[in-house]
Amino acid sequence: MFYRIELKDHIRVPPMYFNLDVKEAVLKSVKLKYNGLTNAELGFVIDIVNVTDIGEGVIIPGDGASYYETTFEIIAFKPELQEVVVGRIKDIADFGAFLTMGPVDGMIHISQTMDDFVSFAKEKVLTGRDSKKVLKVGDLCRARVIAVSFKDITNPKIGLTMRQQGLGKLEWIEEEGKEKQAKETKKPAAKKSEGKKK
Repeated sequence: MFYRIELKDHIRVPPMYFNLDVKEAVLKSVKLKYNGLTNAELGFVIDIVNVTDIGEGVIIPGDGASYYETTFEIIAFKPELQEVVVGRIKDIADFGAFLTMGPVDGMIHISQTMDDFVSFAKEKVLTGRDSKKVLKVGDLCRARVIAVSFKDITNPKIGLTMRQQGLGKLEWIEEEGKEKQAKETKKPAAKKSEGKKK
């Protein structure tokens, strides 16, 4: 899920920014520190929206930079357990598929791609044995987050499933919806005709 978060931090403004307006210098320094940051508390920082408050600057002897207590807003993506996400298949391997959800990729184990026995082809295609469903690179899919790990900050892991109802390749979901609608429209007609016979 995407969040707009307000943070407060002491921001170091290096001497190379001293020729800029204070707000511009602080904004550049905040972006330098936070853009692309990944951690368990914030998730994936995408952008710095606004600097809302800048305190008095302090110079620490021996550093040469100035420090400002700063309040600012960020946009972050933090995947939540059970959250439903939409993304595009980025890559397929013999063990599963990788789904791009904007700023980060999640992994769908081969057993979680569809409710069927799945085989992998060298052309990077997953195929369901009975359903004949095909999943390939570039397909738009809906998945549910089932695991999130920030144990290794340089390589966070997000596990996904597409085996539940309403999940999977968007074309599959659309087809299932049409089939369900067709069945529902046939049922009432059958009941009405049974009522006339009696």
